[in-house]
Amino acid sequence: MTPPQALNAVAGNALILVDIRRPDEWAATGVAQGAVAVDMRREDFAQAVRAQIIARPDTPVAMICARGVRSRRVVAQMEAQGLRNIIDIPEGMLGSRAGPGWLARGLPVTFEFQQG
Repeated sequence: MTPPQALNAVAGNALILVDIRRPDEWAATGVAQGAVAVDMRREDFAQAVRAQIIARPDTPVAMICARGVRSRRVVAQMEAQGLRNIIDIPEGMLGSRAGPGWLARGLPVTFEFQQG
């Protein structure tokens, strides 16, 4: 999924977007508009993501990080735990080989965000 696709899906209430970066990264760039911020290093990370899923069980969940490396790993881990409908945003916030990323595309961010 590309960042513009994720933004449109979040705006249409058809996607839960989870920013799995660290708090210092959120502070530096902001969080993608509509995303829930859940630091992947938290001991209860999986439970925090599951709480988002339980709240909206039929809604896909997309993971975004800086450049798509961590999100790809987290998606694989969650799928290995039996979770389905988990999507990676490989461009990330900063861009990667997959594309320019959320920020370079000029997509909206916020510094006032919900932590999951």
